[in-house]
Amino acid sequence: MKSSEIRKKFLNFYNKKNHAVLPSASLLPENDASTLFTSSGMQPLVPYLLGEKHPSGRRLCNSQKCFRAEDIDEIGDSRHTTFFEMLGNWSLGDYFKKEQLNWIFEFLTKELGLDPSRLYTTCFRGNEEIEKDKESVEIWQEIFKKEGIEAKVVDSAEKEGLQKGRIFYYGVEENWWSRSGVPSKMPEGEPGGPDSEIFYDTGNDKHKGNLPCHVNCDCGRFIEIANSVFMEFKKTKDGFEKLEQKNVDFGGGLERITLAVQGLDNVFETDLFVNVIKKIEELSGKNYQDNVKAFEVIADHLKAATFIISEGIEPSNLQQGYMVRRLIRRAMRYARLLGIKESLKSLAPVIIKDYQDSYPNLKIDLSIIEKEEEKFNQTLERGIKEFEKISGDISGVQAFNLYQSYGFPIEITQELAQEKGKKVDLKGYQQEFEKHKKVSQASSQSFRGGLADTSEKTTKLHTAAHLMLAGLRKVLGTHVEQKGSNITAERLRFDFSHSKKLTDQEVEKVENFVNQAIKKSLPVEVQEMSLKDAQKMGAVGSFKYGDKVKVYSIKNASCEICGGPHVENTSVLGEFKIIKQESSSAGVRRVKAILKNE
Repeated sequence: MKSSEIRKKFLNFYNKKNHAVLPSASLLPENDASTLFTSSGMQPLVPYLLGEKHPSGRRLCNSQKCFRAEDIDEIGDSRHTTFFEMLGNWSLGDYFKKEQLNWIFEFLTKELGLDPSRLYTTCFRGNEEIEKDKESVEIWQEIFKKEGIEAKVVDSAEKEGLQKGRIFYYGVEENWWSRSGVPSKMPEGEPGGPDSEIFYDTGNDKHKGNLPCHVNCDCGRFIEIANSVFMEFKKTKDGFEKLEQKNVDFGGGLERITLAVQGLDNVFETDLFVNVIKKIEELSGKNYQDNVKAFEVIADHLKAATFIISEGIEPSNLQQGYMVRRLIRRAMRYARLLGIKESLKSLAPVIIKDYQDSYPNLKIDLSIIEKEEEKFNQTLERGIKEFEKISGDISGVQAFNLYQSYGFPIEITQELAQEKGKKVDLKGYQQEFEKHKKVSQASSQSFRGGLADTSEKTTKLHTAAHLMLAGLRKVLGTHVEQKGSNITAERLRFDFSHSKKLTDQEVEKVENFVNQAIKKSLPVEVQEMSLKDAQKMGAVGSFKYGDKVKVYSIKNASCEICGGPHVENTSVLGEFKIIKQESSSAGVRRVKAILKNE
C-alpha cells in the first residue's frame, strides 16, 4: 500500500464518520507567534480548541504539512524528518476517549491491515495536578481483549523494561501534549492535555546500553505512529482549569504509518523517499546503505526546502529564510562528503513529482537553490583561506569562529584538519556553540510572526493591517500579496510582495486610504461561506481554513479571508501612520505602522 493510498484512506475513514475534510494549512503560521513554521496539525486550530466555533463543524480531519526545525540534528536515525505530514482528526467538544481510541485502532488494523499484536499503547501516569488516565487504560484493555490479546498494564517500564506488558503508563515528558511541551513550560491560556500513544513494533531489536528496552526508549525498535491527545485543560496563573469543551486532537505521522504498513523499520525506505534516494545514488555514484546519514540528511533537507520555497520563502539571514538557507547548505555539506559535484536542484523535480497528486501547487524556481549553492561555495572558499592561516591545532574558539563568521560547518573543519594532520578541540567548540545557543534562545523570545496576543490594542492593529493591505493593492496594484506579519500591541510589521521602495507619495496615498476608512466609522462584518463563494466575492487571502471560511469585510475598503480577532467598527482605530519601510527579502517589502491617539 502506497503512502498516497494511506493518506486517502485516512481522510475517507473519518469523512464517513461525519468529519469535514480540511485542506492542509500553510507551512507559514497565520496569527500565531509561537513558531516560525506550522509544526503540528492542531496549530491552525487552536482558537477552535479553545471554544471558538469552526465554520466546518465539530468534527474535522486533514493531512497537514509540518516542519520541525528542532529535529534537524536527529536526521539519520531512520525515523526523524524535519518535514512531515501529520494525519489528524479532531473533535471540538463532540466525541471523546472511547470513540477516538476505538476508531484509530480500527483504522490501523482493519483499514491498513496492521497486525494488532505488533501494537503497544501508552497512557498518562498523572501528577499532582492532573489525575491518572485510568479511563484510557480500561478502553485499551477492552479493545485488545476483542482481538484475543492479553493487555497487561505496566507502570515502571523506564526502569524495569517491557515486562510482557501491552499498555504502559508514562509521565508528562512522554504522555502530555501541548505546543509548548510539558506543563511547566506552557504559557497562560495555552491548551493541552494527557495523551495516549500507539507504538508499532518493527521487530528489529537494536537495543544497546544498560537500561532495559521499553516502548519509549531510543533504540528504534518501537516507532510511535499515533497520538490521541485529550485536550481538556488550559494553563492559568494558578495551574490548570478545564476547558468548556472536551477536545480530541489526534496526530499520526504519515511517514511513520507508511513505514509500519510497508513492513519496514526506516522511513527513508518508504515510497515517500525511495525516488529521491535513488537520485542521490545517481548523483554520487555511491550506495545509500553505505552512507545512510549523508543520504538521509540530503533527502530530508531538500524536501523540506522545496516545500518551504514553494510558499514564497527564499534563502536569507532572517527567520524562515534563514532556515531554508541552513537546510540547503547543510545538504550541500553532506553532498560534498559524498563527492557530489552537481547542483542539488535536480532533486526538487523528483520530490515535486512524488507529491504532485496531493499538492498540485508544489512548484518552485530551481534557480533559487542554484543561487544559494553558488553563495555557499564562495563562503567555503573564504573559510578555507581563513583555515589555512591557522598554525597548529584548531582551538574551540577558532573552530567556532570559522562556523559563525564563515558559515563553516564543524564537520568540514574536522575534515580539513584530518587532511593536514591537525586536531580540533571539539569540546571547546561545543562550549562556544552552547554559549551562542543561549544568546540566540534569549533573543528568539521576541515574537516571530502573527499576533503577539489577542489584546484590544493588538486586535486594532490587526484590523488596520487588513485596511493597509487593501490600500497597498489599490495604490501599487493587485500583484501585492501578504508575505508575513508580526503584530504587537505597539505596532504592526507587514511583509508584502513588491519589488520597489514605495515613494513618499505612495506611502501618503496608502495612509489616506486607511484613515478615510477609519473616519467613515465603517462596521467590520464577518460572514461564513464556502471558499469558492469567498473567492467569487473577491476576498483576498492565501491561507486556507477548509471548505468553509470566515470573510471579514469593511464596506468599499477591505474584504479578506481571516481567522483572527477584529474590532467591530473602524472608528475605534485612531490615526494610522506608516513609520518605516525597508526590504525584507528579494521581491518583498516590509513596512512598520502604528495607530496614534487610539
